[in-house]
Amino acid sequence: MNTLYTQDYFDKIKELSDAIVAAQAPIRILDAIKWGPEVKAKFFEAKFKQFPEIDREFYCKAKQLDWVKKRQEFHLIERAITKNLGQYSAIGHIMRRICREYNTVLRMLEARGTPEFSMMSQQLYGSTFDVFHAGDPNLAEMGSMMVESLIEIDKSQLIKEEEKTISAEEAVNILQQRLNGYFHNDSVRVMISDGIIADAAAGADYIKLRKEAMFNERELRVLEVHEGWVHLATTINGLEQPYCTFLGKGPPSSTVTQEGLAILMEIFTFVTTTSRLKRLANRIQAVKMVESGANFLELFEYFRVEGFTEQEAYSNASRVFRGSLPTLGPFTKDLSYCKGFIEVYNLIQLAVKLGKLDRISLLFCGKTALQDVGTLSDLIQEGIVVQPKYLPPQIADLNALAAWMCFSNFLNKLSLDKAMIDYKQILN
Repeated sequence: MNTLYTQDYFDKIKELSDAIVAAQAPIRILDAIKWGPEVKAKFFEAKFKQFPEIDREFYCKAKQLDWVKKRQEFHLIERAITKNLGQYSAIGHIMRRICREYNTVLRMLEARGTPEFSMMSQQLYGSTFDVFHAGDPNLAEMGSMMVESLIEIDKSQLIKEEEKTISAEEAVNILQQRLNGYFHNDSVRVMISDGIIADAAAGADYIKLRKEAMFNERELRVLEVHEGWVHLATTINGLEQPYCTFLGKGPPSSTVTQEGLAILMEIFTFVTTTSRLKRLANRIQAVKMVESGANFLELFEYFRVEGFTEQEAYSNASRVFRGSLPTLGPFTKDLSYCKGFIEVYNLIQLAVKLGKLDRISLLFCGKTALQDVGTLSDLIQEGIVVQPKYLPPQIADLNALAAWMCFSNFLNKLSLDKAMIDYKQILN
């Protein structure tokens, strides 16, 4: 432990960190904005001709927090952080930002069913019109580029979807065995659930599978890597932190990083699919459409034209409008996957280029945010943060990843448009 600090200092960090964890416990973003099955039933009864019956009152009927009191609680924690750790403390800076972020979440939830809801969502998760760096394409353009490539892939008719022959019960046993081998010192559970809409969902130490869902081997591998190696692992690693217990919980800034990390690991392990990539691209396009003024009926029809079933089209469209109204702006959380992927990939590229490979594993210390990686490195040296307990093999042994990124740094300098001209005869 760093001798510059007393044990009282470390204990104070834990006390303040625990206060953040306790304060955020009743905040459940997705629960607070979800549409119930009765909304879907009435939409289908109306033959998709009427907007879902969602208004401001719909959200007001849901379970409410005392918004003012909860914001005051985070304000008092923020003041206590400055009072006890100092205005310029690195760990204090992270903790104060998290407090302010949760206050933005509270303002967003309080504004459900109003135009301000979408504005707060963009502040937390971003917009399709945001650029990564000055002069670079924005997320909307990235989505369009992905769709163009996927259209050409579909035309080849060489990639076939694997048949789903594995029941949820069988999938539970397969995933449980694999995750038991990965989390050798911790207990994680895979279970059947009747209460989820998606085929799978992850919690702090469990993965739930929808009872009626069917899976193929590749989908189970995706769940193992995405939900297990990343989401469960970063939660467990965060809960193992002796002082910074807030790393076991994820504010929206960490959501972007963690979802990007999960997609990146899917790609590094070659388990992701073009159909999965298409869903992510469609979600970007959907958010862009709503940010540009599209309503629920227009978005529902867009998904039907894209080849989704009516059930899937409703599910996809309602994801974008949850928390909002069918004629207002979007909930932009679905941008987290691709936005986070680009940000994390760039960080790893630069870490390799600059010889700072030790920074890469810090993304797994808990529910980390990309902007905190440099600070986390210092905090590890100071004994305030500990190294992650569980790391995917591609991160634990960086040899192949570093070699890949060395090539990637050079390949990024080449013009694909010029290569297309020169390779035209080869690929004819």
